[in-house]
Amino acid sequence: MASLLVIVFLLQLLIHLINTLGAPAINNLLWAIYRKISPAINASVTSLPKLRAEVFRLSQEMNSTSSQDEFAKWAKLRRQHDKAVAHYDEQASSLKEFKNTFDKGVSVIRWIGTNGMRTIVQFWYAKRPLFWIPRGWVPWYIEWLLAFPRAPRGSVSIQIWGTACATVIQFIGAAVVATWVLRQSRRQEGTKKEKVSVGSDGSAGSVGSGSREGKKEL
Repeated sequence: MASLLVIVFLLQLLIHLINTLGAPAINNLLWAIYRKISPAINASVTSLPKLRAEVFRLSQEMNSTSSQDEFAKWAKLRRQHDKAVAHYDEQASSLKEFKNTFDKGVSVIRWIGTNGMRTIVQFWYAKRPLFWIPRGWVPWYIEWLLAFPRAPRGSVSIQIWGTACATVIQFIGAAVVATWVLRQSRRQEGTKKEKVSVGSDGSAGSVGSGSREGKKEL
């Protein structure tokens, strides 16, 4: 059962990391990776700024052209502008629709690989004890709670083990974040103290030089 203990722990760790980083950040990272391995999508994404710049250029040129004095030129620019706008809107809409589909697919795969897998594992091994505790070590109601919902009494069920792993991982994650924040705040305080000491030294030096110049004038 050692492998099952590790699998449950790794699943809980993966779920915690995903919840900490956030689904949008993971989706954007996977989208960036997919862009690199898909030349067609990468070309579509990189062409959008160029199309937008072309639309802006034609719009500026059309606004600077008089529709009365240079109607032929203005009409030609208008047709080019409308065509460029339609092409840009079509490509942007297609890319946005594909990105939404990609995000939905990634979300489904992520859920199946984490919460879905955890549900399947807990259901499949619900009656199997992960490990046993010594008889008489804890009261009977604690034994019942540790074996909840369907594991043999006197053992630890996979549901309880998963809950314990999630709690420990959450506490360790919170401790790591708190330690990092404390170090950053101490580092900023040290930087501020150094700036204050440097400023006080400079002001003291300027006061001393001013007093010496006053003595010389006297």
